[in-house]
Amino acid sequence: MQRQYAAFTWLRPLWVGRRVDPALDRSAFPVAAAFTGAAGLAFKLTGRVPQFEALRALDPLCVHAQFGRGGAFALPLARKLGVPLVVTFHGGDAHKEAHWRRLPVPALQRMRMAGMIAYASLFLCVSYGVRDRLIGRGVPPGKLRVLPIGVELPALAPRAAPGNTILFIGRFVEMKGVTVLAAAIHRLRAQGVTAPVVLIGDGPDHAAVAASLAGLAGVSLPGWQSQDQIRAALAEACMLCLPSVVARSGEAEGLPSVAVEAMSMAVPVIASADAGTAGLIRDGINGRIVPSRDPDALAAAIKALLASPQMALALGETARATVAVGFDARRQSEILEQILIEARIS
Repeated sequence: MQRQYAAFTWLRPLWVGRRVDPALDRSAFPVAAAFTGAAGLAFKLTGRVPQFEALRALDPLCVHAQFGRGGAFALPLARKLGVPLVVTFHGGDAHKEAHWRRLPVPALQRMRMAGMIAYASLFLCVSYGVRDRLIGRGVPPGKLRVLPIGVELPALAPRAAPGNTILFIGRFVEMKGVTVLAAAIHRLRAQGVTAPVVLIGDGPDHAAVAASLAGLAGVSLPGWQSQDQIRAALAEACMLCLPSVVARSGEAEGLPSVAVEAMSMAVPVIASADAGTAGLIRDGINGRIVPSRDPDALAAAIKALLASPQMALALGETARATVAVGFDARRQSEILEQILIEARIS
């Protein structure tokens, strides 16, 4: 999430929360307060703010909370400080029913949602799908704005030819649709398509997916990879597959950052209709959209892209241009800073 603040020039972001991410760059994002132990639990359950006087002395302009649950935590703090609250919803916090349950014990996000709607200046949504779901949850459209996070656009020479790898990157869970992709791979191999397949990631469904693909030539499941390894895999890819589905829990994609990253490297994305890419991918223009839970349609789209290198190149170049215009991380960060300043003024 630190990239959201990378281009700030007027505001100085300070971190407040219950758990400090070890990856947090404290030189760029100093920790103002960490509510740990009993004080943190009291903050969660009652809204009593530890270290309040020290926080007030910082004279904050506003509170920007990440995820709906983070907004529920931050609401008492923003109220007591008397500053605006802006909350960014990322996907699961809008879709997953666990965040909205009423019984037997209401989720914290559900308990404080009415208060958030009344108090918050704005809810930022990483995609139009997240916005639509929040409208369905009762959030007034006037308090919603779509602001994708974006990626750093790498400097690339135009591709002379597409790679030849079919690539998947993500958690091995129901929502990511990796079992749909596995079924599509079986269909492709039965049709004589031998292009290498790399499925990067891990998760509870990893063993089952690996077992289902055992014995198929040219299929690799390397597990979790570093960011450098992922970029290297994208450089060799003909396409990235995002066969996401709406899970039985209600969990659904927001805007997969890996889609934006692939497109920034001129790699076309084949996404399902449930992959959260509305506003990003236009079918046949800068990528492909296929029906959700349809391995035959996914296999056909993969096969067509492999068979037409020129189509893959054209989709990839248009995809990169799409990201450069509307999903550049620094530009999105500049917009966020302006939103937070305006929240204070309004």
